[in-house]
Amino acid sequence: MNLVIKMKLSFRGLTGEVVTPGDQKYEEARQEWNRAVQKFPVAIVYCNSVTDIQNAVRWARCNHIGIRIRSGGHHYQGYSVGNGILVVDVGSRKQIEIDPENGTVSMQSGIKNRDVYNYLGARGYPFPGGTCPTVGVAGYTLGGGWGYSGRYLGLGCDSLSALEMVDYQGKLLRSDRSRNSDLLWACRGAGGGNFGIVTSMTFQLPSKVAQVTLVELEYSDASPSTMACFLDLWQKWLVGLDPGITINASLYNSAQDGMGIYGKGLFYGSAAEAARILKPFEQNGATIGLEEMTFREAMQKIQDAYPDSEKFQSTGRFVNRNYSLKEIKTIVGLIRQRAEGSVYTAVSVYALGGKIAEVGPRDTAFYYRNSAYIMGIQSVWEDDRYASVNRCWLYERFQYLRRITAGSYVNFPYNCLANYEEEYYGGNVCRLRQIAGKYDPLNVFSFPQAIR
Repeated sequence: MNLVIKMKLSFRGLTGEVVTPGDQKYEEARQEWNRAVQKFPVAIVYCNSVTDIQNAVRWARCNHIGIRIRSGGHHYQGYSVGNGILVVDVGSRKQIEIDPENGTVSMQSGIKNRDVYNYLGARGYPFPGGTCPTVGVAGYTLGGGWGYSGRYLGLGCDSLSALEMVDYQGKLLRSDRSRNSDLLWACRGAGGGNFGIVTSMTFQLPSKVAQVTLVELEYSDASPSTMACFLDLWQKWLVGLDPGITINASLYNSAQDGMGIYGKGLFYGSAAEAARILKPFEQNGATIGLEEMTFREAMQKIQDAYPDSEKFQSTGRFVNRNYSLKEIKTIVGLIRQRAEGSVYTAVSVYALGGKIAEVGPRDTAFYYRNSAYIMGIQSVWEDDRYASVNRCWLYERFQYLRRITAGSYVNFPYNCLANYEEEYYGGNVCRLRQIAGKYDPLNVFSFPQAIR
């Protein structure tokens, strides 16, 4: 905190609402959703207009202050905030509008998942967004965007058809398939924090749906052998799976509930058909819950389960092959013992394939199109005293996961990655570096895992 107080800055030139360390709002304004992240920016500027964003970029450059971009504040490593930098917060920019003639929906970059689900859901449309209600659609999309509609509608970035961005000079750029198309390509999977500050995005509208089926899958008091059987079944079940269904599941060890498996997702079809698809898990001992409802109602139920904040460390990796029973037992063994102070730890799996795999690895910046699923590991704690031991616990287990997987999902970032660009972007790294050099030659939009 002393670093911030000692800096003598004039905030003249910033427009919008400017919050500085002396303000009553500062403590809450600097917080991320992951409360394990505690950083102290020189100011947070809440931008209500494009002009506010442009002024923020110009002010930061003039004062030699770094920039971080924030919409929902859900970056798992907290890279949308930082020490001694300016946070450009676009979260108050929430206009959204459908263009029925062109079949598109345009939204400003402060729109959150709950906002878009309420707006489009009320009009009968689904949307390939995320699961947590307060995640910014911009950040989610720019990192690729896995969600419960992914196998049916594609990743969030797959529907992105145009965007506007403030560049390193404070100029407003427009990018679509005919103007600055290389920038659009890069932002479909690698745009989070890189290249510039997105001010608005345009997506292709999916077809309307009357109802979907909300899926829940649960094994309570699951033994390690039950977890191993589940993972083996999971990897086989994904082969040739109906693209209408997307789910994830967590093999967890909870201080409150012990060891279990819990999964959730959506099926674009009837409950009866979903029951047939999920029958292998029911036969394996799972309790299956299925409920037909509107898309908006389903997303409301999913989002209501999220807490207001957590303290955690996590990561996510791409899986490209089937595992032997020995490997599966090792994966399950990673969570048999929680770290000291951990209240919850899990290995989680997120289904890929379907529409996601219909796009080529080099057609967008999201490279790992041919992976079967994402596998992540996390630990959650409540007492700050245990932060370090939990992070060490995860780091030790990550070493094994890294050896048996193919790359890391940038929306589940991890600060301990060596060669993070290659891990996040695979074979698209060289092109992304060229695009970053073109649109941000002075490296104005920099953070610990920026494209350089």
